[in-house]
Amino acid sequence: MEPAQLDRTPFADLDRMPPDLLAKLVAALEEMSRHPEIRRVRHAAWQALRPAPGQRLLDAGCGAGDVARELAAAVAPDGEVVALDHSEGTLAAARARHTEGDITYVTGDVGALDFDDETFDGVWCERVLQHVADADAAIGELARVTRTGGRVCLLDTDWASLAFDGVEEVLADTVIDHMHERLTHHQLDMGRTLRRRLLDHGLTEVTATPVTCFFGDPTSAAVVLPMVNPEVAEETWTTPAGLRTEWFEQVEAAGERGDFLAVLTIWVAAGTV
Repeated sequence: MEPAQLDRTPFADLDRMPPDLLAKLVAALEEMSRHPEIRRVRHAAWQALRPAPGQRLLDAGCGAGDVARELAAAVAPDGEVVALDHSEGTLAAARARHTEGDITYVTGDVGALDFDDETFDGVWCERVLQHVADADAAIGELARVTRTGGRVCLLDTDWASLAFDGVEEVLADTVIDHMHERLTHHQLDMGRTLRRRLLDHGLTEVTATPVTCFFGDPTSAAVVLPMVNPEVAEETWTTPAGLRTEWFEQVEAAGERGDFLAVLTIWVAAGTV
């Protein structure tokens, strides 16, 4: 994906980041990929995509390549995975972490894929579409490069579902509202729209699974939710002065009492071309 195809999210300009910040982002993505709740989401997606030996699969938006490596193991010994990302920086990280399996790493734009029609037996696209300016065009491309009878599997967040307990409701609502103001409408609700978008593109056997991620302590939540992570730069906050400090004081207190709670739904939708 070229930056012109993306809304102005942090993921639009990864290759413009200083190397140390990009390294921190890659490390954060890797930590997130190991989180039990993200693993639950990916398990649902695995069941929907159904990777099998001998298949050629596309991981569209591969990041540091953790899913691509798992897919490569699933399609071995004769299958292949193409791991595509718009960021050469994250692809470099993925290549550095490659251990085994037939994986080809390429830069590309999910809205204009440089592959022939019906190139792949299946596509995995995780938490990418919320950052793309024209998600429907991207889904059209993912379907175009998938062979007839192949599966397209999409995973994305429903940020509008985010909720907290254990902190003051008004304060939590204020933090959430400020986060929402920084997102476009399709970034907020992308997850819940995936089923409709697949149906609109003519896919059949469409399934949609909401996976509600539960975080029972701040440390667990901070891996996935940036507004709970005190290491996220203060300048990224657009809340009124003093609110960030009050928020983290309440989050910490709730964690110490043991009544902190955060929930977020991530959707898995898949269909047959």
